[in-house]
Amino acid sequence: MTNRRDFLKQASLLTLGGALPFETLLAAEKLTVGVLYVGARGDFGYNQAQAAATSVIRKLPNVKVVEEENVPETIAAQKTMEAMIQQDGASLIFATSFGYFDPHVLKMAAKYPKVRFAHCGGLWKQGNPPNIASYFGYIDECQYLDGVVAGHMSKSKKLGFVAAKPIPQVLRNINAFTLGAQSVDPSITTRVIFTGDWSMPVKEAEAANSLIDQGCDVLTCHVDGPKVVIETAEKRGVMSCGYHASQAALAPKGYLTGAEWDWATPYKGLVGNAQSGKPQPNLLRGGLKEGFVRSSAYGAKVSAAAKQHADSVKARMMAGDFIIFKGPLKDNKGGTAVPAGTTLVQTDYTLESMNYLVAGVIGQG
Repeated sequence: MTNRRDFLKQASLLTLGGALPFETLLAAEKLTVGVLYVGARGDFGYNQAQAAATSVIRKLPNVKVVEEENVPETIAAQKTMEAMIQQDGASLIFATSFGYFDPHVLKMAAKYPKVRFAHCGGLWKQGNPPNIASYFGYIDECQYLDGVVAGHMSKSKKLGFVAAKPIPQVLRNINAFTLGAQSVDPSITTRVIFTGDWSMPVKEAEAANSLIDQGCDVLTCHVDGPKVVIETAEKRGVMSCGYHASQAALAPKGYLTGAEWDWATPYKGLVGNAQSGKPQPNLLRGGLKEGFVRSSAYGAKVSAAAKQHADSVKARMMAGDFIIFKGPLKDNKGGTAVPAGTTLVQTDYTLESMNYLVAGVIGQG
């Protein structure tokens, strides 16, 4: 079989240009779904969580899945998507990395208006191609719960956060984690170090060690592969909270809990829509209640008080009556992040444009 990345070099196949007829797609015996990952599927993190959902839809009736891993957020993403459509007949594409959205998914969706595109994390807006579904989960709910547990377990009252880039989703997680910890003790601080990219193992190790050297006794992160951060924390004898998927096996002594995705929920919904010909939503979001996210099981070290506190907050989140971001809330530069009297519910799109770190976070992007 021709390699997907070399496929577009075959000029004779480039003349297809437009989308496959919609009727042909629906009449096909199988729905072909293309999935592209920015890293390795077994990264103990972001890509592994997406791949876990792919393994679920692969078992659905009349579904064929084609995958490509290690696809960078460059023109390579467009070439991979085009090859999946033209060579494999994909009529639904899951573009799973944040940087695939603009311009790559936007360009391909405009070029292939009959193909459905599902992108993780991007914020679809009016004027974008209508055949794009932007899916994401309110993982900050689980990050807040991680913060509650970390706040109970920390003795130094200094938490550490290794982050990739200061985009809204990352800032939202850092802030939620910090607010959760400060609900236990308002004096708790979170030191954050940004590595500059999603997968920088050497910088992630350096950042984790630096945070521990500064006295942080609980580490967490928002990078594609948390493995390095979690293993470094375990090796240094400090506690950790995971991200994307469970890293409990990597840190049997210090793992407290973690914020995990359950992407099978939106994946199955979007596949079902494509199979039935039902229109897909342009914005698809959900949290704990909707089954888009979940918390890792508590580690052996977690105290009864920490579990009780986190479980009570989780119950309120499941009931839909817990607000993470509400005023008055200061940022870490002394300004007003959320004015007094203002509450930002999870569906408020203001949160998806977050550009600040809350008071108590030490560091800047």
